[in-house]
Amino acid sequence: MEVFDTVRTILAVRQFEDKPIPEPIVRQIVEAGRLTASSMNGQPWHFIIVQDKEMLRQLGALAPTGRYIAQAPLAIVVGMEHSPFAISDASRAIQSMMLTAWAQGIGSNWVGFNNLKQVNPVLGIPEGIEILAILPFGYPDKAIGKGQKDRKPLGEIAHHERWNQPFA
Repeated sequence: MEVFDTVRTILAVRQFEDKPIPEPIVRQIVEAGRLTASSMNGQPWHFIIVQDKEMLRQLGALAPTGRYIAQAPLAIVVGMEHSPFAISDASRAIQSMMLTAWAQGIGSNWVGFNNLKQVNPVLGIPEGIEILAILPFGYPDKAIGKGQKDRKPLGEIAHHERWNQPFA
C-alpha cells in the first residue's frame, strides 16, 4: 500500500480476529517504531511486545478504555524515558507502527495516554519509564470502511499564508 493510501484509509480497530500475526510482520511493526526519527536522535522509547494471552487479558483489565486488548493477538506497550521531547517522539513511533501494521492489513488503536502507571509492575518496567500507550494489534474481525472518514474539509482546517485564508 502506498504511504498516502495508508494514511487515507487507516481507522481505529477495536475488534480482532482470533488469528496470530506472523512473526516477520510483528518484527516489521516494531522496526518501524525503532526506525522513526526523534528529536536530537534521542530515541526515548521502549517497546514491550506482548503476545501471551494471560498477559493481554491483564493489560485489558488495567486499561479502562482498552478492555478489548484482551482479544488482540498482540499488544505493544510503549514506554518512554524522561525528556522534553519524549511524548512527541514516542507518538511519532506509535504512528509509524500503526501505519506499518495497517499496510499489512492489521488494525490497531491507541489505548491510554500517559496514565498507565499500573502497567509498570505487571511488566517489570522500571519506575523511570513512563507508559505512554498500549497498542493492541490484530486482523480486523469485520470489513471496515477503508477511506470512509468523517473529517472536516481541508479549507476549514488548513490556512494559506495567514489565518482565515483557506488552503483549498
